[in-house]
Amino acid sequence: MNKKVERNYLEISYLEDLNDSSNLSERYSINLVDPVDFQLNKFFYKNIGKSHHWVDRLVWSEKQWLEYVSDKKVKTYILKEGDELAGYFELIFHTDKNEVEIAYLGLLEEYQNKKLGSYLLSAAIKNSFKEKPKRVWVHTCSLDHKNALNNYIARGMKVFKTETVVI
Repeated sequence: MNKKVERNYLEISYLEDLNDSSNLSERYSINLVDPVDFQLNKFFYKNIGKSHHWVDRLVWSEKQWLEYVSDKKVKTYILKEGDELAGYFELIFHTDKNEVEIAYLGLLEEYQNKKLGSYLLSAAIKNSFKEKPKRVWVHTCSLDHKNALNNYIARGMKVFKTETVVI
């Protein structure tokens, strides 16, 4: 069965354009995964992605996961509530174009609808601009969380391309 999916590409070019959402309880923290741990990326990809049709990486071998997270262009950040995993984002630094892609961003189901997505996205954008790129971009689609597109726009990102794809 074919399904039409609306995909939106968004960008933000200046950190000053970020509508920051950083009012969060001290029990939450966001930290860079260092050293890399492909098991964390794989865990989040599978558990968050199951609700949003993330399927491309499900066939990856452990070697492919390790190669991906070991790439110096990729940085993974984890959101925790105390010691509990809550969400993550992956940034890909495209140095050839001087831009950063927010490749994946999401919350585990039990942490959704608690305003944590806006906090997580704000952190992703702020961490992206540490490298002084000319822009930070992301794509989202109609299969993602129902608030995803609104969250990107509310944080100050602008749609620069839309398309319909059939999956």
